Amino acid sequence: MVSETIDLLKEELPVAQESLVLSGDFNTGLVLVDIVNGFCTVGAGNLAPRQPDKQISGMVDKSVKIAKVFCEKKWPIFAFLDSHHPDVPEPPYPPHCIAGTDEAKLVPALQWLENEPNVTLRCKDCIDGFLGSIEKDGSNVFVDWVKTNQIKVVLVVGICTDICVLDFVCSALSARNRGFLTPLEEVLVYSNGCATFDIPVHVAKTTKDVTAHPQELMHHIGLYMAKARGAKVVSEVSFDMLKDP
Repeated sequence: MVSETIDLLKEELPVAQESLVLSGDFNTGLVLVDIVNGFCTVGAGNLAPRQPDKQISGMVDKSVKIAKVFCEKKWPIFAFLDSHHPDVPEPPYPPHCIAGTDEAKLVPALQWLENEPNVTLRCKDCIDGFLGSIEKDGSNVFVDWVKTNQIKVVLVVGICTDICVLDFVCSALSARNRGFLTPLEEVLVYSNGCATFDIPVHVAKTTKDVTAHPQELMHHIGLYMAKARGAKVVSEVSFDMLKDP
């Protein structure tokens, strides 16, 4: 029944996806959204998976592979890390990714990024990374990153497709449209490099104060909404080594 519903949704709300070939011809930046233990590592916290999750582990694997190539080429990477003060709640979610704990750290497979010179790390205390990049003086770390590196294309991966990834993508697109992110031209979402969490309907029905969140369905909706807002969705990412400068 669930698979039939998803198939129907994809038929009624299709998401056209492209293949992406990256080369040195364009200034491309990679944005990693919240690939931290608190969302990706089994048993790591209130919002972490309770058991091994194929979609989440696949997202991590894809993100690691792409990040390694970006670092080899010294292309810019911007990594958001969800990080909250213990006394500042984020409704409707329970406490998670508390600053200074392992929950708020990059997953083990990506912790090497902390030592890479082309990587900018940004702890954020809200769902939307674009808003989480605003400093007290009104400047924006992400905006500065785009301008400093003269980025024309950003490729977005991470978790959750329909929450933090979607909110960041929508804000980045709005900022681009208003001319705040010059020279940014395109925001790309790598579908296989994104994931969301899973709360099946039958679990929600038997658990107090829990809302159903079927994983594949919500992942598709997140991609659909990102595309509807103006992002391009890509299903494959490869690198053209011959065009490197």
